[in-house]
Amino acid sequence: MACRISELIIPCREPQRLAAFWCEVLDFVVLDPDDNGAVEIGPEEGFGGLQPTLVFVPTTEPKTGPLRLHFDVNATDRDQDAELERLLKLGARPADTGQTGEEPWHVLADPEGNEFCLLRARLS
Repeated sequence: MACRISELIIPCREPQRLAAFWCEVLDFVVLDPDDNGAVEIGPEEGFGGLQPTLVFVPTTEPKTGPLRLHFDVNATDRDQDAELERLLKLGARPADTGQTGEEPWHVLADPEGNEFCLLRARLS
């Protein structure tokens, strides 16, 4: 028997704003906002499926330095360049984590500065 990641918890200053951004990026929906300001998002089928849900929890602590864990995302219905353009329009911005510029991926930051990478491969 093994474990599976079911949820990822992301402390942030504006849970609703970040949840809205990631819903657009991942084609997720809001599953469960709670009374403490946390917002859970995930695929329409909800918690427990193949993809983990994301839970944005409020914090007042600022983000300092690069994340030790980050998301890698892949486009599902367009090439990398078109997906990069879409992500930038949603509010992502280029991030510098020391890459050379020769990498086949793009390093971006979400609206709160959390780094993530857009990879080249298209997933179905």
